[in-house]
Amino acid sequence: MSTAIRLITPDDTQKVATIIRTVMTEFACLGEGYSIEDPEVDDMYTAYATERAAFYVVERDGEVLGCGGFSPLVGGTADTCELQKMYFLPELRGHGLGQQLLQHCIQAATQAGYTYMYLETVARMTAANALYIKHGFQVLTGPTGATGHCGCDAFYRKSLA
Repeated sequence: MSTAIRLITPDDTQKVATIIRTVMTEFACLGEGYSIEDPEVDDMYTAYATERAAFYVVERDGEVLGCGGFSPLVGGTADTCELQKMYFLPELRGHGLGQQLLQHCIQAATQAGYTYMYLETVARMTAANALYIKHGFQVLTGPTGATGHCGCDAFYRKSLA
């Protein structure tokens, strides 16, 4: 089995949108207040083709099965990025690839000059929450920035310094 983490390309946009919608539906994260409604879901390549942002896909045997990236935190300070849309289809979970992608994003965000990484999710994504805590993310009591994701109920921040 061959796996790779690489930057998103325009050819990945439809598959990434499908992954996001599939996983969000699986965890009942539907409707207003969830990232499934973000306009960039249909073109993640263009949305992340900006300064100090990157979006990656995870391939197994040439098939895109996961994704995630970071960009400046909307409504936040210039030293804080947000880990965004890190989702894996069920067949990719449990193989350590979430950890690899998270580490990849942390390293790239650090190189991009960020001091902090913020993220928001839902508590029912228990494996994801455990991953973030394992990698030094600290639990926050509420949201930071202005993401518009009022459906989220778990908030984290990690110092990258």
